[in-house]
Amino acid sequence: MEKSTPLVSVCMPAYNAGEYIADTVKSITDQSYANWELIIVNDGSTDDTAAIVNQLTDSRIKVFHQENKGQCAAANQAFRLSKGKLIKFMDADDLLSPNYIYNQVSMINGDDDVIAFAAWGRFYSNSLATFHLDDSFLTSSMKPAEWLIASMTDKQVMLQCALWLIPRKILDVSGLWDETLSLINDFEFFIRVLLCAHELRFTNDAVLYYRSGLAQSLSATTSAKGAESAYHSVNLGTQYLLKQETSNRVKKIAADCFQRLVYTFYPQHKAIVHKAALKVKELGGSSIAFPAGGYTKILASILGWKTTQYLKFIFKKRA
Repeated sequence: MEKSTPLVSVCMPAYNAGEYIADTVKSITDQSYANWELIIVNDGSTDDTAAIVNQLTDSRIKVFHQENKGQCAAANQAFRLSKGKLIKFMDADDLLSPNYIYNQVSMINGDDDVIAFAAWGRFYSNSLATFHLDDSFLTSSMKPAEWLIASMTDKQVMLQCALWLIPRKILDVSGLWDETLSLINDFEFFIRVLLCAHELRFTNDAVLYYRSGLAQSLSATTSAKGAESAYHSVNLGTQYLLKQETSNRVKKIAADCFQRLVYTFYPQHKAIVHKAALKVKELGGSSIAFPAGGYTKILASILGWKTTQYLKFIFKKRA
């Protein structure tokens, strides 16, 4: 019985999630799999998050309140409060399909050295009518290093936390979230965690509905702390991968990751841009194009990406 229905702990940091968290919790309570616990850590929210989660009556839900320490610290606290053999970290604004947990548990099938993952897509404006499944996401069961390399070749990898169901035993080996990181902290964490598994198994009939376009989720990119976090996360994550394989294909993947930082943080965070550019050169260079569409793409083709990015920065600063 224990093997077929192990306790699943959903670890959910929550910061100013009052507008969405009730729907997220409902997607957990509506799961066809019943043996779960949800640990919500309210990370010093200043909106009505605390009031909403305090009204939850399901006995499988545990709520913990703390002063604001950041997403990583809240996720670690949720894990420390958890008891499950299988762990799912989950943001407080995303949604799971009804058979998500059941099918991921079935896919793991009692093995403690494999991680289950699932399909995903984005939705906007608080409306599932806008949902679109990401059909470029790699949905093959593979060895972790090969999956990461395939998923990161010429594109950005999706490592959103709710995609993964992870045996506690793997987390005991990999370690928890790095609390010094804030922006793209999942990059470092999940590369480290996934590489501790024997296999990644794709789960059919399991879809993560990823909420996109939230203004507060973009604010960290404007801060020096966020830029520094992004650099360190990319630096650590790519180092983990390069320890697995030092081939030219992996060096190119790493260079592309740093080049994306150059594009993202120019011209506001010049020190980070300089460090990232040095990494790109050290790793053999990157050929990925400046990410742009519409008028930005036209402008970049005329003025170059640096001038275009600088003009966008000035415009946003004055707005």
